[in-house]
Amino acid sequence: MTQNVAYANSDLQRQILDYCKHVARPYQIVAVCQSDDYTIEVPTAKSALEVLLVLKNFSPRVMSYVRTINNRHIVFFVVDQWIFERDVDRGTLGEALASLLIFPYTALNNDVYLHTQEVALKERLILELLENMVLSYPELSYRMRIKPEYFMYEVILNRVRVFPPMAYGTAHFLCGEATTKKIEFVLRGYLEALAHLKKKGAVALADGYITISSTFIATSKNPRILLTNTIKNAPRALFASLFGVFPQLLNFISQNSEAFFRFQTSPGKKEIDFSRTFINPQKYVLVPTSGGFVSLADKMDIRTYAKRILKEGDYKQILVEEFGGVLNDVYLIRAQTDHSEKKIIVKRFKDLSSMKWFPLSMWSIGARSFALMGRSRLERECAMNELLATAGFRVPKILHVSAYERLVFMEFLEGENLAHAIKRIAIAKNTEKAAKDLALVTQVGETYAKVHALNVVLGDTKPENVMIDPKGNLYLLDFEQASRTGDPSWDLACFLFYCGHYLPLNGEQKAEEVTKAFISGYLGAGGKVEALKCAVIPRYTRVFSIFTLPSILRAMANTCKNLDGPTCKKR
Repeated sequence: MTQNVAYANSDLQRQILDYCKHVARPYQIVAVCQSDDYTIEVPTAKSALEVLLVLKNFSPRVMSYVRTINNRHIVFFVVDQWIFERDVDRGTLGEALASLLIFPYTALNNDVYLHTQEVALKERLILELLENMVLSYPELSYRMRIKPEYFMYEVILNRVRVFPPMAYGTAHFLCGEATTKKIEFVLRGYLEALAHLKKKGAVALADGYITISSTFIATSKNPRILLTNTIKNAPRALFASLFGVFPQLLNFISQNSEAFFRFQTSPGKKEIDFSRTFINPQKYVLVPTSGGFVSLADKMDIRTYAKRILKEGDYKQILVEEFGGVLNDVYLIRAQTDHSEKKIIVKRFKDLSSMKWFPLSMWSIGARSFALMGRSRLERECAMNELLATAGFRVPKILHVSAYERLVFMEFLEGENLAHAIKRIAIAKNTEKAAKDLALVTQVGETYAKVHALNVVLGDTKPENVMIDPKGNLYLLDFEQASRTGDPSWDLACFLFYCGHYLPLNGEQKAEEVTKAFISGYLGAGGKVEALKCAVIPRYTRVFSIFTLPSILRAMANTCKNLDGPTCKKR
């Protein structure tokens, strides 16, 4: 049987080449390739083939022909070499013709040329995906680990998204039912492309994973790149419909006309659940946690995670309860035994969450912008937590991440937040009784100076986001507004003026004491005087004037303004 199939294929390929020579006259043939039957294990007479014929100086530029050879429907795409290479290099035709090299193919003429173009195409497509990854996860992209399979499946799935009929021709491949040999053939080009990108400094390769270089991330944080890559979907959809619709639908209709009819008449025919139907490419994108790397495709919810804890330990009861927050964005998992209890905090990141950031974002227009979308805040929480932990700062351990459910599971910290210390300072009768709590404020100043030395801005530095454990260790919490870029003066203003919120009427002296204690720690650890002076400019004091007394704001601002050193250059 195998010999007969091989002989039939050989005879078919010979006839395909003969027809290509006929079509090519008088032009020179540059290369010829045919699509492989990756959608089925055994070729049938019903399945259509695509053949790409590249000619030098082909005058019509692009032509297509449909022929039946050996009872096989064959669609011939004839293209000028210059046009084809522009499609590879720039996506001139939305890769409508070059995309044949994305799937398994057989080179019938000039395999070296075709392989070179395949690698060049995949290198460009990888770059586009990496750019989109950086723009979607600007902080987490520094810490991601990506398997090469991600690029293979994401490139194919992107084409299905812009042209859903392709789903029927690629289903076996995207569902993981293609043979290992076919997958390895396609993946080979991506591995070579990644090797080229490694030499260019865009990525690094280690232990079978790809990491994005800091240099590439820095150059990719430009919204114009996302707009450019998004715009490319328009020609992809247009040319895919022009060049891809016939062979794909011919394949599907000939093999299953009844199913095609159901698709056409179904009310929801335009809604294909890609996450359920096909392999999710994001399963090959991993983010770090204290327990190892977790896939972005992970869909674990709170109850599923709680059940996993129950199985892992000698726990008799698991309780899930709301914990803090008015809109219940935070939950507490209690795993209990007869003699102990394990606690895990779960944060759910909703869009425009809990009226927590949206009103402040409106009020602080012109002073600072906030991340409002759930995915953006989740990725900042995870990325900055891991970055600070690596740098030696005390932060709660992230135990698990479910990006699909927008959940972050982290260890529960025993202790009290710094707001309690500020409240004790507010009611203390003299400085001596407040000395211990003021020392904590000084320690916070030292910590923030060290964070800023990493070029990290925390974004939300109110005293509630500093935890003191029973041993006196200081932990930083809540990094959903943190970033590698921004104004460190905002952090200082946020901390000082939030502290001022807890101080009483006629508490100007206490405001000065808190401010001086913080300044002592911040400057002592290498913080800049200019950052402190910029923290009290009107642009920032206006934001916090809605909940801090004007007299307290003025006292704190004057304490910072009177420091020796350079003045603030911001207005």
